[in-house]
Amino acid sequence: MNNNQVWVFIEQRDGKPADVSFELLSKGRKIANSLSGELKAILLGHNIQKLAEQTFLYGADEAIVYDDEALHHYLTLPYSRIISELVEKEKPRVMLYGATVIGRDLAPRVASYTKSGLTADCTDLQISNVNYLRKDYSDLLLQIRPAFGGNIVATIISPDVQTQMATVREGVMRMEKIDQPSPAKITNLEYKPDTIDSLVTLVEQFRQESKVNLKAAPIIVAGGYGMQTKENFALIQELANVLGGEVAGTRAAVDAGFIPSERQVGQTGVTVRPKLYIACGISGAIQHRAGMQEANKIIAINSDPDAPIFGVAHYGIIGDAMEIIPRFINVFKQKLR
Repeated sequence: MNNNQVWVFIEQRDGKPADVSFELLSKGRKIANSLSGELKAILLGHNIQKLAEQTFLYGADEAIVYDDEALHHYLTLPYSRIISELVEKEKPRVMLYGATVIGRDLAPRVASYTKSGLTADCTDLQISNVNYLRKDYSDLLLQIRPAFGGNIVATIISPDVQTQMATVREGVMRMEKIDQPSPAKITNLEYKPDTIDSLVTLVEQFRQESKVNLKAAPIIVAGGYGMQTKENFALIQELANVLGGEVAGTRAAVDAGFIPSERQVGQTGVTVRPKLYIACGISGAIQHRAGMQEANKIIAINSDPDAPIFGVAHYGIIGDAMEIIPRFINVFKQKLR
C-alpha cells in the first residue's frame, strides 16, 4: 500500500493550539508536496471545530476530528488508543508531533503500538531516496538531530516501517500561512469509549503559564559560561534593559545557576529568531547554535578567536566580555537618550 499521507497531531489546551502544531503543519505541507501526498491534521478535544478550521490556513488538506466532552483534557490512555487505532488503520507515511510534555508522552506510545519508527527532538526533516545496506528506499523521511552530546549531527532513517514518526521542538520550524488554503474538509469521527480510558481519571489540574516569551523578543542578549560568575551575568541583564530586549543563556549558564532554565536557548531549550542576538561569553556549541543561528543579525563577543560562535555570527568581537559589554552599555545609553 503506497500511502503518502502526512499527519500532524494538533495539540491544544482548552481549544488553544500549541504553536508547535501549526509550525509542524507548515513543515508538513512541504513534506506532503515532496511526497505528492496529502497533509492531514489530527485533533482530539471538545468544542474544537474552529480550531480544525484554522489548520487549513497552514496547509492542511483535511482535518480528522474527535470532538467529545470526554476528550476535553489530554489523557494518555484514550488519546494514545484512538490515535494508535487510526494510524494502524490508515497507515500514514509520516506523522509529526510537538516535542512537548504531551507530545513526548503520546508519540512513543503510538509508535510502540503501531511498530513505527520514531526520532525525538528533530531539528530538520527532509524527504529523500536512500541506498541503505545495498537496498534502495524511495521517499524516506530524513530525521535530523544533534547526537552524542551535540558533537555530531545525525541523520536517522526508519526504512523498514510503514509509518515514520518524529517529534520536533517548538520554534524549530517556521510557522507560515499559505496563500491559497484548501477548502475546509473536516471529517468528524465518533469517540467510542473503551474500558481502559477511565483507568486513570483527572482529579485536578494546575498549570502556570510561563511569563518568559523569548520567541517573541526582537532583541535577545545571551550569556554563556564564559561570563564566569552570576555577578558578571548581571551585565547581560543591564545591556538587555538598555536595549529593551530579553535575557537568555546557554545550557552551561543554566547549570551554573547564572540564569533560570526557562531562558535557555538551544537544542534543549528554546529556538529563537530575533532581529538581533548578542552572544556574550558563548563558545557556540552545536546545541546552542541550533537554537539561535537563524537570528537576523548575530553579534558575538568571545575571548577565543577560534570559538565556533564566530562561524554563525555576522559581527564578531574578540575580547573580554566583562570589558566590552560595559562599553556597549555606555554607548547605547548615550545614543538612546
